[in-house]
Amino acid sequence: MTRHLPGEPHNLPVKRIALKGHAARHFKFEVKDTTAIITLDRPERKNPLAFESYVELRDLFRSFSEATDVKAVVITGAGDNFCSGGDVYEIIGPLTKLDMPGLLAFTQLTGDLVKAMRACPQPVIAAIDGICVGAGAILALASDVRLGTSRSKIAFLFTRVGLAGCDMGGCAMLPRVIGQGRASELLFTGRSMMGEEAERWGFLNRLCTPDSLMSEAMTLAAELTSGPTFAHAMTKKMLHEEWNMGVDQAIDAEAQAQAICMSTNDFHRAYHAFVGKQKPEFKGD
Repeated sequence: MTRHLPGEPHNLPVKRIALKGHAARHFKFEVKDTTAIITLDRPERKNPLAFESYVELRDLFRSFSEATDVKAVVITGAGDNFCSGGDVYEIIGPLTKLDMPGLLAFTQLTGDLVKAMRACPQPVIAAIDGICVGAGAILALASDVRLGTSRSKIAFLFTRVGLAGCDMGGCAMLPRVIGQGRASELLFTGRSMMGEEAERWGFLNRLCTPDSLMSEAMTLAAELTSGPTFAHAMTKKMLHEEWNMGVDQAIDAEAQAQAICMSTNDFHRAYHAFVGKQKPEFKGD
């Protein structure tokens, strides 16, 4: 039986693809076991984003919903930094020469990347070391779990270049992660938040040493991929959609979501494993 997340059409064929071996042009991409690893790879510039990066990242995250071999995603940066945001010469400069339709097309593109990250069914883990600013901070924010180091330096520095803090959904997401007052301070001032403060404020789930950051991210990914991945996708979907629901509506939506999960083979596997005093082997169906 094919099961669908709430709101998905039930009568359309679903295209399934394998992403192992997918060749990315503007970052490194690989699939280890069932975890996709995205590495922003311009370490000499602290891994900035170019116009093409946004397009390719958006399209890749959209493709995850059809991937047969990806159950979790880790996004990180090469070298000692995560991402320095939009490249000054390749993005910021050209933006000053665009007309309003061109500017809107760009800002909608960047927002589409965040939408794709939030809509992909796999949990996304950001492994953050060093610089994580501007659009890079938004990529981290749009992830589901964030691991960092004491030298992580996070800043929503849009006001430093004369822009509003409301970029790529930041004003919607950041208050939900760290609270309205703290988010307001960071978005108004553009100041940096170091690793210890980021963990204390709840932006980072945990601090790791730089040497252990990726191994801890991969260990967490392995833990998630060994779990009931259909149910994880449902959890992610409901966490996102319930932002816009009242409590009663959320309770009703969760009743439907959980009933769907109760019809999965994984739910039955868990029951039989418990009765047999064994560990369940989840398969995501």
